Amino acid sequence: IAGRPGAVRVVCTVPGLPSMRIDIEYAGGGFSGWAKQPGQRTVQEELELAIATALGERVDLTVAGRTDAGVHAWAQVASFRTEGDPSETLRRSLNGLTGRDLSVVAVAQAPEEFDARRAAKSRTYCYRLFTRKVASPFEEGRALWWPHPLERSALDACEALTLGVHDFTAFTPTQTAHVHFERRVMRCEWVASADLTCLWIEADSFMRSMVRVITGTMLEVASGRRTLESFESLLEGSPRAGAGDTAAPHGLYLAGVTY
Repeated sequence: IAGRPGAVRVVCTVPGLPSMRIDIEYAGGGFSGWAKQPGQRTVQEELELAIATALGERVDLTVAGRTDAGVHAWAQVASFRTEGDPSETLRRSLNGLTGRDLSVVAVAQAPEEFDARRAAKSRTYCYRLFTRKVASPFEEGRALWWPHPLERSALDACEALTLGVHDFTAFTPTQTAHVHFERRVMRCEWVASADLTCLWIEADSFMRSMVRVITGTMLEVASGRRTLESFESLLEGSPRAGAGDTAAPHGLYLAGVTY
């Protein structure tokens, strides 16, 4: 309410106001995901509060990918509209107002119609496995420790099957707000180097926990606990109960967004 100490203006997301793009990275271990939740620390809440403090107005952030609790981001993108005239000083202000596990890499004015979610053409995620027999304190909370044998040819076969358009109902929770379950996967590739084996996957969009369930299910195939034929059948719209476990969140990173 105007005139009261500490009051902020409330700016609705409406056409006509300049659109701002924020590029963000964060370590997800200290957050209950992206989306605001009562009584929980979330990336959206922390950023929106920081923006309100820096600009004196509340904004509604739109995000390219709503990461779950514990999931990291190397290259998250968000957008908002403002009546103000943000500059480079806003980036510095936001980094001073948020925790050290969240970094605003860039703030820039975008085309008026820019929307971080709707304008995105694809998202890329990386799931990291640390495969050394002995755990590493440096990878704790950053990669899933997997000291078990992996059949690389099985992983290669799974990635080939995942490419293209499929019904991924089996790879997202049964209780969901999603209506359409078909997604187009443009890249699915396991890349190994030293003690790390990483799944890189790019799609037009992802459903909740989709990458983590795909990862968990592929690991079952590569460990000999599931057949390749079973994995292939899941891509035809099987129920969630047919797929494997959901891999732990701390191995997953939002690696990039394409516009």
